[in-house]
Amino acid sequence: MDTGHLPFDTRGAQDDDLSVLRLIRSRRVGPATYHRLVAEHGSARAALDALPEIAAAAGIAGYEICPEGVAAAELAAGRKCGARLVRCDSPLYPSALREIDGAPPVLWLRGDPSWLSRKPVAVIGARNASSLGLRMARGMAAGLGEAGHTVVAGLARGIDTAAHNAALPTGTIAVMAGGVDVIYPAENVILAAQIAEKGALVSEQPPGTEPQARHFPTRNRIVSGLSLAVVVIEAAHRSGTLITAKNALDQGREVMAVPGHPMDARAGGCNQLIRDGALLVRNSADVCAALGQEPELAGMAEAPAIPASRPEPADPAQIEARILSRLGPSPSDENDVIRDLGLPAATASAAILSLELQGRLLRVPGGRLALG
Repeated sequence: MDTGHLPFDTRGAQDDDLSVLRLIRSRRVGPATYHRLVAEHGSARAALDALPEIAAAAGIAGYEICPEGVAAAELAAGRKCGARLVRCDSPLYPSALREIDGAPPVLWLRGDPSWLSRKPVAVIGARNASSLGLRMARGMAAGLGEAGHTVVAGLARGIDTAAHNAALPTGTIAVMAGGVDVIYPAENVILAAQIAEKGALVSEQPPGTEPQARHFPTRNRIVSGLSLAVVVIEAAHRSGTLITAKNALDQGREVMAVPGHPMDARAGGCNQLIRDGALLVRNSADVCAALGQEPELAGMAEAPAIPASRPEPADPAQIEARILSRLGPSPSDENDVIRDLGLPAATASAAILSLELQGRLLRVPGGRLALG
């Protein structure tokens, strides 16, 4: 089946909101199928006309598309709660999210849609976070906000709530599992109202939808899909936070993690991510440096822990030479090498891979590098 990865075009411009909603809310039509149908038929309206015949050919008897009244009721519910429908063929739809496989065809949004494209970075983690983890989340989110990034999280208890609160003065996005008018957990009702005023609440679910367990993994792909990078602060093994991190990797996003004590189960997921190649970060300065932003421009809430990034050499050979100059016969930690370079993590990792393929450096257990 088509993955649903579809570039922005204007073929759907002839569509109205009603047709788009009827198609995505029709039975057995998910985001990937929606994009495939629109690509094949040119518009949501044409796809709706063809859908019963397609279903019949697939052996589905008596198939009925979403009734017009159901879609109209959803539009009315959105207007009632002060939400805006942002379709994937709209210039308001964030370009980063449009690029992911199975991008949501529609988003319901309360707030200012411009926040969706203001250098978003996700700050996520455990619901049962430690006091130190909450402190780290507040410092991380405040620093990223001061550096010009919109902080993205899922409005969950713990790390998400701390990050949203700290980023309120600079803008934050809450991606919700249920409708944008159904606040979960209920204790975040006031916070959600503040986010709607100073950022944006976002969901692909119809207004009035109560969040179900199946909604959270699909919500997580939007958290990572919106973001330039995902920063993980405390996460247990096999947690929903790690699902978001995996989504980020699949979507080609940077994944960064704050290390924790090996005996703390809440740090197990972060330490595992770092072991498997995620960038170790200690504060927002590290995140900004990894994204190619000068740390001194960040106005850090916490003191910068690393020097300002050097300008990136245009010649890949220069980057490779700088990497080799930092290596010796004794292995060096790969994350330390990348941080010392002051380059975007993706650029440094590509050069390291090239050197490995050339046989000029070796990867050794524990995420370390040595001369080949």
